[in-house]
Amino acid sequence: MVRCSSTRAGGAAGLEAPKIPQRSSAVRRRRRRPTGIFDAAAVLAALIVVGCTTARLDRSVDRSPALASAGDAVRSETAESTAQSTPAPDSEAYIAAHYTKREVRIPMRDGMHLFTAIYEPRDRTRPHPIMLFRTPYSVRPYGDDQYPSGLGPYPLAPQAGYIFVNQDVRGCYMSEGQFTNMTPHVDDKQSHTDVDESSDTYDTIEWLIRNLENHNGRVGMWGISYPGFYAAAGMIDAHPALVAVSPQAPIADWFFDDFHHHGAFFLPHCFNFMASFGRPRPDPTQSRSGGRFRHGTPDGYQFFLDLGPLKNANERYLHGEIEAWNEIVAHPNYDEYWQRRNILPHLHRVAPAVMTVGGWFDAEDLYGPLKIYRAVERGNPDVFNVLVMGPWPHGGWRGEGERLGNIDFGAKTGRFYHEIVIAPFFEYYLLDAARPDLPEACVFQTGVNRWRTFDAWPPRQTRAQSIYVAPAAALSFEPPPADGRLYDEFISDPAHPVPYTQQITTGMTRSYMTEDQRFASRRPDVLTYQTNALDTDVTFAGPIQANLWVSTSATASDWVVKVIDVFPPDAPTPEDAAEGVKMGGYQMMVRSEVIRGRFRNSYERPEPFMPDQPTLVPLELLDVLHTFQKGHRVMVQIQCTWFPLVDRNPHRYVDNVFLADESDFIPAVQRVYHSPEHPTHLVVGVLPESGP
Repeated sequence: MVRCSSTRAGGAAGLEAPKIPQRSSAVRRRRRRPTGIFDAAAVLAALIVVGCTTARLDRSVDRSPALASAGDAVRSETAESTAQSTPAPDSEAYIAAHYTKREVRIPMRDGMHLFTAIYEPRDRTRPHPIMLFRTPYSVRPYGDDQYPSGLGPYPLAPQAGYIFVNQDVRGCYMSEGQFTNMTPHVDDKQSHTDVDESSDTYDTIEWLIRNLENHNGRVGMWGISYPGFYAAAGMIDAHPALVAVSPQAPIADWFFDDFHHHGAFFLPHCFNFMASFGRPRPDPTQSRSGGRFRHGTPDGYQFFLDLGPLKNANERYLHGEIEAWNEIVAHPNYDEYWQRRNILPHLHRVAPAVMTVGGWFDAEDLYGPLKIYRAVERGNPDVFNVLVMGPWPHGGWRGEGERLGNIDFGAKTGRFYHEIVIAPFFEYYLLDAARPDLPEACVFQTGVNRWRTFDAWPPRQTRAQSIYVAPAAALSFEPPPADGRLYDEFISDPAHPVPYTQQITTGMTRSYMTEDQRFASRRPDVLTYQTNALDTDVTFAGPIQANLWVSTSATASDWVVKVIDVFPPDAPTPEDAAEGVKMGGYQMMVRSEVIRGRFRNSYERPEPFMPDQPTLVPLELLDVLHTFQKGHRVMVQIQCTWFPLVDRNPHRYVDNVFLADESDFIPAVQRVYHSPEHPTHLVVGVLPESGP
């Protein structure tokens, strides 16, 4: 699909929209890139420029003999250019030498002032575009003579010559006003008191356009994680000067991302975050009150088990002081509180070009980038809108992106992203650089470690394939037989929950999403099903739909599904592997998800299970692009606890799990059915060049 960016007129009452230099639609229009492996010549040249070795390149892209000479030429030029001893563009010394800094308080339409640090190039020979970054996590270092070690969405951004604008959002650190988590968007603003992140972004850009002297009239915006949410919110009803936005690992809806997954509560992630970030800030300040929570032990599994029911958190540790925690406790269901904080329904008035970025192994915000890309695609068919998904944990594209935990990705994927993807995007829209041939979807194919491009995401050419749980711990591409065992069962005991990781940690590890699952498959309260060794490569692409036919002897239960790539028993172990890691038989988690079973039919209206009655529990697992190679096996694990990543479900239905008593936590007999009448199965998209 060919898209053309456009600008929008209008804005806040009483603010006259400035005249912005326009780029013709003929210039801004992009040609469709054919589906396939990312352009090898461009990849090779760029990766050599940023220092990747040829050996690394051979593992991530296809090379042809014709590319070798081009690579040699680029390598020669690179050797000469890198011999210089000037400070790196992403260093404090470089930024201080090439930028001036000033701190201002920008007025919003309701009279509040937001603290803003502005870094302007000392080069005044040409106008510069503005790069806006809004954050609740502080724009430190504070002080006109204090400089950060990096600015912008990619390492060489300071060298490109943007005017960098970093802002403390409303109610955070040095900005005035009241902070609101995931500020609800106001679609129909009737007065100057109707403010949200869209209006604060608009007012900020309006002030910058009117008050900065050496800009070129164009603004870009970016952010990772919570700042990614602010970037997404800022592109709604955007100021006409805002022409390019990149929400990266953005939060979209806290009932399905970050703190909840399908209503199940992600305990250490939320508790640790809120215990520090959530503390009140009466007045503007340069430092966060409280600091990190001290658990008194490195063993988070034991700490949260000893905590007991979640109602004890306030009594023992938080003391009712964390408003955000109290709101979570008060809203266990997907009610108006959460629905108002869902940004997705409001992404239908987007004018800037959009590049949404995410990581396949983002333990915090995988839902956000996938859903925001799709929402922009649905609501704004004429806007340039592309998706980038790499093999990264949360924000992992900021680094080298070469490995995660025990899994090596064969190349410095972060450098590829910086040079080939994000820099060309912003430099085209903001700096009149050459038009990049960016695909609709630029995604990394795990399992075989290569970049792929598609003209749609999910890929149009996938075919739906069902994979069935079967008797004898089997996983089959055929429906279950009529004469086999009807179900498997186990006892789930909240007093002895299945750990989510082997690591001793108090938090949510960055690498658990690729961790070896052998520790879990050997437990009696985890059901494990696997295929025979595959006789051909099989590539899953897009979302995975699990349809669980289950029952419980109790009235409440969570259900966890993990899709796993089982390596051959003779898979080699790299020399640089961590001590004790063996890749032979490694069970690499590819995708996993959990649902609080009470929400199986409605997130707004929960309901108990009828004891021992087979019940359908649908569960969407988020997208993948992963190849299970020939000789590997596809494995599915099903369990009911995942601790302390997910809080314990008491198994006795109560209206509010956050207020459950100790006596509500009881063991339950859990069954997973695999009969013709109740076939537990997954529906996956399979690319046509592979398949069973």
